[in-house]
Amino acid sequence: MTTAAPDTSTERGVAVHLQDLTRTYGATRALDGLDLSIEPGELVALLGPSGCGKTTALRILAGLDVATSGQVLVGGRDLTRVPANKRDMGMVFQAYSLFPHLTVADNVAFGLRLRRTSTSARRARALEMLELVGLGQHASRYAAELSGGQQQRVALARALAIEPSVLLLDEPLSALDAKVRVQLRDEIRRIQLEVGTTTLFVTHDQEEALAVADRVGVMNAGRLEQIAPPVDLYERPATPFVAEFVGLHNKVAATVSGGTATVLGASVPVIDGSITSGAGVAMVRPESVSVSASPTGTASVVSVGFLGPISRVHVQTEAGDALMAQLPSALAVGLAPQDRVDVSIAGTPVLVVAG
Repeated sequence: MTTAAPDTSTERGVAVHLQDLTRTYGATRALDGLDLSIEPGELVALLGPSGCGKTTALRILAGLDVATSGQVLVGGRDLTRVPANKRDMGMVFQAYSLFPHLTVADNVAFGLRLRRTSTSARRARALEMLELVGLGQHASRYAAELSGGQQQRVALARALAIEPSVLLLDEPLSALDAKVRVQLRDEIRRIQLEVGTTTLFVTHDQEEALAVADRVGVMNAGRLEQIAPPVDLYERPATPFVAEFVGLHNKVAATVSGGTATVLGASVPVIDGSITSGAGVAMVRPESVSVSASPTGTASVVSVGFLGPISRVHVQTEAGDALMAQLPSALAVGLAPQDRVDVSIAGTPVLVVAG
């Protein structure tokens, strides 16, 4: 689901530590004791609903906002009270913010110009970065002549041109259409691995976060609920909030005893954070649910949604449980509403919470 983490022995990234950060706006507590560590060269994505504090954390790291309390450490230096223009960070936001009167190359070289880099050196660096993002042939064009995806590539090249110690990406793809968004997120990951810059990526799109990050942090109400590699986060959510927020799930009655749960007649392991005994509710992923046509089945099909290579089949059991199964479309093609089916679940571990 994600590319392996870069070799930290050769990268140029630095470690980032956000320690016990709080941020209040009047009675609103945007951050509530946030602790986050990013390893050198690592790409961490912060994911969560609107208002969870993820953008506030990024802005405090960038120096665009000031924490009410806590520390910001980058490469061992305390930057908590250092202004944004002294932090050596590259930033890419949802708005491309390119200068319309400058060529693409001059846009990319703008930060180097402010640093009084020589004309020849900044021109060479700008062209190098444009080649990195696949826009070398567009160096002499203007922003208005480029597509949205191309403009965001220019913004990324500009952020990288100054060789920042940390790259900050705040919802950089949300203004793009779906196909371009997928293409550019893969490009961002390729470039980040090639350059080796420590990166914080803020997004509300869980697919985006899971696809590009070494680790994904899920935030809720100003706190970090869980941070883990994408596969671990998806398969072993630490809290009910993470289980509900990341991916789809079914809530199914379960009984727990001795580290296993009985769900739909099957025994499956429970993961850490589950109740230890008694009745509860299991969070079952749709891909763990299987359905098969059977005239004597104990459930009936409600609807079938075709999504290309996969289909989602909604069923209702005789006991009244509404379930969703996600399976290859080749296995769902013969199913139709009101068909009788058998339902089973895989033996993958589940989170069981109190009912």
